[in-house]
Amino acid sequence: MSAVRIGPYTLPNQLILAPMAGVTDRPFRQLCRRLGAGMVVSEMVTSDVNLWNTRKSRLRLPHAGDPEPRSVQIAGGDPQMLAEAARANVALGAQIIDINMGCPAKKVCNKAAGSALMKDERLVADILESVVGAVGVPVTLKIRTGWDRSNKNGVSVAKIAEQAGIQALSVHGRTRADLYTGEAEYETIAAIKQAVSIPVFANGDIDSPEKARTVLDATGADALLIGRAAQGRPWIFREMNHYLRTGERLPAPSLYEVERILLGHLAELHAFYGDLMGVRIARKHVGWYLATLPGAREFRAEFNRLEHTDAQCAKVRQFFAERHNKGEGVAA
Repeated sequence: MSAVRIGPYTLPNQLILAPMAGVTDRPFRQLCRRLGAGMVVSEMVTSDVNLWNTRKSRLRLPHAGDPEPRSVQIAGGDPQMLAEAARANVALGAQIIDINMGCPAKKVCNKAAGSALMKDERLVADILESVVGAVGVPVTLKIRTGWDRSNKNGVSVAKIAEQAGIQALSVHGRTRADLYTGEAEYETIAAIKQAVSIPVFANGDIDSPEKARTVLDATGADALLIGRAAQGRPWIFREMNHYLRTGERLPAPSLYEVERILLGHLAELHAFYGDLMGVRIARKHVGWYLATLPGAREFRAEFNRLEHTDAQCAKVRQFFAERHNKGEGVAA
């Protein structure tokens, strides 16, 4: 396995936590890094710095204590605003700036940002040149394979990116029109890898150690971006790393370990967001962790009615105590 480099940074392995809005906050980034991610990327931040004084945006900006290298994703459609946002993030401690041209969300695309930008290659070039010229840290780019299936211009956008000085490129194996449906395809990612000499990271539906190996082999990618598969399964990085190194599967974590990881994650969420917001945000994470365990649906309905941090922790302990008493030793 050759080392993955982004500018001056060499990553410890080929697995990167993909940025996900509302998910990859600081507690989750730190947890995934501890459990084997080679790099983690923060949630997408708007390029409109005037909106940064909201509590939501402040929590998304770089923080002391974030695992290094600190990579921050920005989104927008105006070259000057993106350049300013990049500079402001670097001033706050970002060590890598990631530009989002991969998000298919309407909220993002309607403002001609995210993957909507891929339609306008001239604008893509302007944005990339502006941001690269604005900061002295590596700039990376996330794209899709194209706008829709008959306009798969990922290869030409990748060449524009390399020319503009982008230091690494992440490619989600779907077009903007595909949203998150259907199966990701990897042929276009392989073609992009062949077309440029900068590192290329593959993304999309990489949800098991075996799939990680298959996608690396199929695309020749330098690294993998893991997104939704890590929700409720942050140990997936440890499992994938082990499999990529040895060809063998690690045993699933014991219920005791899942309980320990989940309670630690809850405590971090409560501390980071404060009681009110922490309780709300914890609900979705707990739902993901327990989704495959027996009795999870009933538990979730009760858990989502709880309003206090102590009650949440006590309820999780009770859930696991019941599983232990029934002799259910291993998580799915």
